[in-house]
Amino acid sequence: MSLVLTVDLARVCFARFSVPAGQASWTSAEHPIGFAATQLVASWTARTPPGSWIEVELQATTAAGSRTRWYVMGRWSEHGEPRTSVPGQGDEDGDVAVDTFVARRPVTAFRVRVTAHGAGARVHGLGVMASALPARPAPSAPGPGGAFHLVVPAHSQHEHAGHHPQWDGGGANWCGPAAVAMVLAYWGRGPAADELGWVGAGDPCPAVDHAARGAYDTSYQGTGNWPFNVAYAGTYGLAGLVTRLRSAAELEVLVRAGIPVITSQSFKEHELPGSGYSTGGHIMVVTGFTAAGDVMVNDPAAPGDAQVRRVYPRAAFERVWLRSSGSGGIAYVLHPPKMSLPPSNGNW
Repeated sequence: MSLVLTVDLARVCFARFSVPAGQASWTSAEHPIGFAATQLVASWTARTPPGSWIEVELQATTAAGSRTRWYVMGRWSEHGEPRTSVPGQGDEDGDVAVDTFVARRPVTAFRVRVTAHGAGARVHGLGVMASALPARPAPSAPGPGGAFHLVVPAHSQHEHAGHHPQWDGGGANWCGPAAVAMVLAYWGRGPAADELGWVGAGDPCPAVDHAARGAYDTSYQGTGNWPFNVAYAGTYGLAGLVTRLRSAAELEVLVRAGIPVITSQSFKEHELPGSGYSTGGHIMVVTGFTAAGDVMVNDPAAPGDAQVRRVYPRAAFERVWLRSSGSGGIAYVLHPPKMSLPPSNGNW
């Protein structure tokens, strides 16, 4: 199918890098962005044996031609020692807001650096998304093809209320882990039974608790760090990236290719009819589209698993997802490594 693009789109480019095995530190060549970007997000998949971890850094080049300092985008271990963002890095060029480098002066190029600590750490996938958001994104028209739906297992975060409050206050806040657990289950991946004994008896889906522990950012004190969720999925054999999509039309391209997409959005209850709640930041799984183009989702904010599958009006969903006061169209794309992604306009 062809993309149906809006008239006021985010400018987005996504670049992949191959990190050689066995090097303690690796730095990319300078990568031109192609436009003046205001945000950068790095994402990765890696394996880190016990006692090892990786640090991912970015250095940008401003439109004036000067290079910024190196900013730490994350220190990560699948075992959590460490798994942390790094606050307090702000200067005249920009700052890191948990998982996003926010430029104070537009940037036109960047370098990425990965440093391995300890023995055996190996980066399997590394990417950087650069973007500049429009003031007011316009809604897209539905793409052709009729109704389409992926059967993704449904998990409510609220089924885990009160569980393991040491990780982001417990299950009521676990929209990200619930979404990642749903997508892992869709692909037939996730923790084995012998990895889940610590969760506790009577848990409706121990994989959600496991994902919360596996994505928890000790500095941010939350489970919503975008690249950490992708990296967690990577420990179970999926390839993944954090990017921005420009429209629901691009969502359709991925979902119709068989790939459920995780999206980040914020809204008041009246802005997303049928939601029944307001949120300052929330994660859902897009699973399909109706014949009219409305968006089918697995919404972990539902009170129970039976209510997770929902349909939201297309224009309302696009508005709360794409606007710059929210996530600006952030999406996690998780898929088996041997599965080819459909063609894109440079953002995956």
